[in-house]
Amino acid sequence: MTADVPDDRTVRFDGFTFGSITIDGRTYTHDVVIDGGRVRKRHKQPSKAYRGTYGHTPLSADEDIPWDCRRLIVGTGAAGSLPVMDQIREEASRRDVELITVPTRDAIEALGADQRGANAILHVTC
Repeated sequence: MTADVPDDRTVRFDGFTFGSITIDGRTYTHDVVIDGGRVRKRHKQPSKAYRGTYGHTPLSADEDIPWDCRRLIVGTGAAGSLPVMDQIREEASRRDVELITVPTRDAIEALGADQRGANAILHVTC
């Protein structure tokens, strides 16, 4: 089952540079998850076991992924270097969630255009 992000629970992007993102006037220097209009830190510890395989801590299904949406937008960093494991793509397909993986600046633009029904994971470096 999926749900829409309520119109009154949208976030405002105030800026993005390598290493930081500003949302609703608050600057974050770590990866963030936007889930139902709420911003929280991405806890990537569960994915660190895969770092050796990817040369970078990837996004894996072991993390707390905000699946309760129609669209999951993954910002893959300033240069688009965050690996997204196939298990994420498979789970998105299984749940009938549109998965969009683009560099973080493009993810912000996509969210700025339309946040309805969307959650996001935004990588703020590489």
